[in-house]
Amino acid sequence: MMAETDTTAEATRRLNVKKQTLDDAYAAPANFLEIDVVNPVTTIGIGKKRFTDYEVRMRTNLPVFKVKESSVRRRYSDFEWLRNELERDSKIVVPPLPGKAWKRQLPFRGDDGIFEEEFIEERRKGLEIFINKIAGHPLAQNERCLHMFLQEPVIDKNYVPGKIRNT
Repeated sequence: MMAETDTTAEATRRLNVKKQTLDDAYAAPANFLEIDVVNPVTTIGIGKKRFTDYEVRMRTNLPVFKVKESSVRRRYSDFEWLRNELERDSKIVVPPLPGKAWKRQLPFRGDDGIFEEEFIEERRKGLEIFINKIAGHPLAQNERCLHMFLQEPVIDKNYVPGKIRNT
């Protein structure tokens, strides 16, 4: 009986935990992925068509990303493309994008609709939440479309879908 008690006590004994120092607490995290959606710019394109694009900045030390820092400009339609690609080709549940705001696009409104600063800022926040949820998912991090979206200046919509291989 005594041997059984000793074994149980040994098995349930607390681990010796190293106390965290200030240097440990404030050191760079082991793995990080930071994505900011910033600097919205509204442009008048061909035929007086306006659109807003956003700067998507990424910093990481995750091995799956070859480029550790990138900055690209993306329109709302690019975020829609990414969402559709992930829904079609990956096994993850893809979160929704901020709404399309159809009513704000109707003609004869007394305001700037989707080009109002307030709306652009709300959409920017929603896009930032969306891309951080997706990029934070371990399965999504291996998708070629996510890497292209975050790191390539131009999205090749004729790319071959697939996984990124860590080499």
